[in-house]
Amino acid sequence: MAIVICRTLIIYFALLITMRILGKRQLGELELSEFVLGALIADLASHPLQDMGIPLINGLVPIITLFCCEVLIAGLTMKSIRLRTVFFGKPSVLIARGQIVQREMRRNRFTLDELMQELRSQGRSDIRKIEYAILETDGKLNVIPYPSEAPVTAAQLGLPAPDTGLSTIVISDGRILDANLRHLGLDQNWLADRLRENGAEDAAQVFIMTVNGAGQIYFARKERKT
Repeated sequence: MAIVICRTLIIYFALLITMRILGKRQLGELELSEFVLGALIADLASHPLQDMGIPLINGLVPIITLFCCEVLIAGLTMKSIRLRTVFFGKPSVLIARGQIVQREMRRNRFTLDELMQELRSQGRSDIRKIEYAILETDGKLNVIPYPSEAPVTAAQLGLPAPDTGLSTIVISDGRILDANLRHLGLDQNWLADRLRENGAEDAAQVFIMTVNGAGQIYFARKERKT
């Protein structure tokens, strides 16, 4: 049993380190080569865990080899547009100036139902009001409405738009995050005053509390368990 646990932990941390080194871009977006890499690694990692007769190195070496290949491909495609096109393809324009580009729809095997679903998910339903809809290489559909259909900004209205900065959590599920308080230049006395203002006796009663750069507070008490 101890051997099984050790082998599992080694494979787990090897995969964790590999994916961490690949970076957040690979975790958030799956290009074709990254999808293939993930599928192969999952299969290779499962064999040493299922069969104790397979040496652990037989699972680690292929994983490291695939990782090196992915890093090499990523480096080459950063320098070569042609290779980037070969490995990742090119974005496809599915809607151009309010008209569906049927040729690109067929080439990408993208159905009308899928197109309408993607448009609805982005709050769009009228194709005539869409200037461009672009299918990116990672499979995401980016919708660009006509300027007349885009949301109005404060700059367009000539209104001031104060920068409130990022919101920082100071209480998370009843725990005070002292490092975040210090980063904001605040202290326990300030926090105690804000808790009293919101009707809380202590941080244990708070589910989340955030403060942004303008000093604005978001406060939510814990819900009572039923």
